[in-house]
Amino acid sequence: MSFEITVGSADDVQRMARWANDEGWNPGNTDAHAFFAADPGGFLIGWLDGEPQACISVVKYGTSSGFLGFYIARPAVRGKGYGIQLWRAGMARLEGRNVGLDGVVAQQANYRKSGFRLAWNNIRHEGAPPSLPAPAGVTFVDARSIAFDRLAAYDRKFFPEARDAFLASWISLPERAALVALRDGALAGFAVMRASASSSRVGPLFAATPEIAGGLVAALAAKAGARAVAIDVPDRNKPAVALAERLGLKPSFETARMYTGADPNVDYAGLFGVTSLELG
Repeated sequence: MSFEITVGSADDVQRMARWANDEGWNPGNTDAHAFFAADPGGFLIGWLDGEPQACISVVKYGTSSGFLGFYIARPAVRGKGYGIQLWRAGMARLEGRNVGLDGVVAQQANYRKSGFRLAWNNIRHEGAPPSLPAPAGVTFVDARSIAFDRLAAYDRKFFPEARDAFLASWISLPERAALVALRDGALAGFAVMRASASSSRVGPLFAATPEIAGGLVAALAAKAGARAVAIDVPDRNKPAVALAERLGLKPSFETARMYTGADPNVDYAGLFGVTSLELG
């Protein structure tokens, strides 16, 4: 059999998102458009006798970071060595960078063998969205109405590198709502909710306080008409976990956030929900 690895097209990235949905990961319906914008060369496809059978994303951020995701081999070809060939090609693309990933917990030992170390776990919390007012002194406005340089600078507090192309696409795609929290004229929160096959996904969820984070989730759900929401909450932020529990959301899925280098220097106290498990 002939196995070939190529850089994926925009259509291939859409296929990768469908495969992720088959795995039960529930990506947003239009997420793949923003993923492709982040790094068009960062999506690899493994072809077996001319048919796509495996994939991986290895997206570069800035000059020193990368994120690995979408590591999928179709069920018919698992255990035959094709996935590891794709893994090696992907890691070669990110050589010299601090690489992050969100992997299923059961695979932690295998990722450690490839040089990754556990940083924290992301625990998906799902359930009916709350009904909450905005905290006193805080107003929520559409993120698309804010000057983009302000939004990008705020996002940079919580992410290790600038990701402007991704962010511009992430807030403006169909089937989603994006809000920022303003307090005394300054940004004090930012969140995006996007429609998915099941629960509407929230990410990122950045906020100065748990009350602002909860208010953003409630406002987004009301704006989008969401009946169920899902937030991937980093367990290193104990107030974020406590907030999810207070909102009545229940744990449903867990991933291990791992890095090849040191934990990024970001504002973990304000990180109430990660942007995506595929691109960090």
